[in-house]
Amino acid sequence: MEIKLLTATDAENYWNLRLEALKQCPEAFATSYEEAISRKNPIEQVAQNLDVKGNYTFGAFENNTLMGMVTLMKERHQKLQHRANIFAMYVTPKKQGKGIGKSLLQEVIETAKLTDEIEKLNLTVVKTNKKAKQLYSTLGFQTFGLEEKALKINGSYYDEEYMALVIK
Repeated sequence: MEIKLLTATDAENYWNLRLEALKQCPEAFATSYEEAISRKNPIEQVAQNLDVKGNYTFGAFENNTLMGMVTLMKERHQKLQHRANIFAMYVTPKKQGKGIGKSLLQEVIETAKLTDEIEKLNLTVVKTNKKAKQLYSTLGFQTFGLEEKALKINGSYYDEEYMALVIK
């Protein structure tokens, strides 16, 4: 397995895995599959996003196949620039439980530590996603809040926990 920073040339592979993620785990993402597929020129949009300064999207590859991904996004506002957010964490189901998610997150944490401005990492996780919560906790993230009914999917509500890791 190889972890690497994704670039515009990875946009199509990223998009395909993103669509899989939205189908497989709709409760884990704010964007719905239906919203995603209705976008115009989505691969071009992804390519542009992958090249935004201050955003880092890492992919886990096996035999040149993208199996997992995670995005680290620095806050833009002056008073928040000491923080970054982790988004779009996903590992394809057939590769889960093999340490890929942990490797991706460790890469994000190391990248953040090497970035002078970033002192704290934030993320949200659906309260019922015990595997993800365990992984985040293992890496030092701590829950600091709960949003009830954060997501509503087909009439069902999902609570989200807010977690943070202070790195400096």
